[in-house]
Amino acid sequence: MVICLADNTTIMEKFEKVKELVSAIEADATKFYDGGNAAAGTRVRKAMQDLKVLAQEIRAEVTEKKSSAK
Repeated sequence: MVICLADNTTIMEKFEKVKELVSAIEADATKFYDGGNAAAGTRVRKAMQDLKVLAQEIRAEVTEKKSSAK
């Protein structure tokens, strides 16, 4: 799954993307952990990296919003 978000995406829209991504990788996580499917493990690792990037974007925007509110 590739995450491509426009610059005008709100924090809440990005948060919804986080929830969708976590939900989408659940099947692959099960295939990897319960079935030992190595390819599913690779997909989980890729999705987790995408999740990390998205989470970092949200963190930066929240910090910026907090700073501008002061």
